[in-house]
Amino acid sequence: MKLNVNLPGHGYPIYIERGSLTAAGQRIPVHRRTCIVTDDGIPAKWVNTVKDTLPGSFVVTIPHGEGSKNLATMQQVLEQMAEAGMTRKDAVVAVGGGVCGDLAGFCAAVYMRGIDFYNIPTTVLSQVDSSVGGKTAVDLGSLKNIIGAFWQPKAVIIDPDVLSTLDDRQIAAGLAEALKMGLILDPGLVDLFEQDPLPVDEIIARSVDLKRMIVEEDEKEQGRRALLNFGHTVGHAMEGAWGLDAWLHGECVAAGMDFMLEDDTLRARVAGLKQKLGLPEIPVPETDVLMDYIRHDKKTGDAHITIVTVAEAGKGRLSRVPFDEVRRRIEARKQAAAGEHTEAAHE
Repeated sequence: MKLNVNLPGHGYPIYIERGSLTAAGQRIPVHRRTCIVTDDGIPAKWVNTVKDTLPGSFVVTIPHGEGSKNLATMQQVLEQMAEAGMTRKDAVVAVGGGVCGDLAGFCAAVYMRGIDFYNIPTTVLSQVDSSVGGKTAVDLGSLKNIIGAFWQPKAVIIDPDVLSTLDDRQIAAGLAEALKMGLILDPGLVDLFEQDPLPVDEIIARSVDLKRMIVEEDEKEQGRRALLNFGHTVGHAMEGAWGLDAWLHGECVAAGMDFMLEDDTLRARVAGLKQKLGLPEIPVPETDVLMDYIRHDKKTGDAHITIVTVAEAGKGRLSRVPFDEVRRRIEARKQAAAGEHTEAAHE
């Protein structure tokens, strides 16, 4: 399958095809220096498959995990690019998950004021969401994605075959982002999660197509693209509060969605789907701690924040609310969850 992201002046293709890693060199111009950015958790066979198709390429490997998504690691990558003599005609290729894609894309955006970037996502999370749309960033301490730029890739190559080396936890965390996509935009996608076995290829393709449509409509997140932050307001705060490597990003997003669901029947349905996927119950930190992270969120204004709520599957809604409303939602869900656990203990 080939989809096209149509943006003024810089549209690009998205290839979704099993075995497409072996054809990377047919979709990435090879007559130049290419820096492949990957991490030490990516199986060497995937990295080598890409490298073998790109003559003259070299590999920069960073430690896996959110802890590498910082300015220090970014500097190390940029230094290796400079030492290799890369010019404005050269390119960066990310082979990895969201951390690799975000960091490598940001390196491409700032190196010599911008060079070509290609994204080859190897996790479910990056395939269904972060590889498409041009958001690149690094963290600042425990503040997620606070330094970054919009820098669209020249192409995205999605090969579902690479998911065969992922563990169940990584797959579940990635599928949480696809579930998010369905809850805000497409009830039919939510329905797919109730099938056995899960139609993973179809979930990926449908999620990517939804992301493509939203990005075309609102590239710089001035409007509806903010819907994609569903689950992220509290989820990012939980991720930071527990330390960025304690829980996976998708796990925290799944937990964060619960605070913004506005229908009890839908909340129960989503809880059942999360349980089916094997997503963990993440302890909710103290409200004051969460609110401190939320106040530093890049999406906040002076005294308000834009949140995404869902009362019906497929119909996400953006609202500008005061911080006290977010606090109220957190406290209400904590109290409800405590009551639910008490009832379960009595049964």
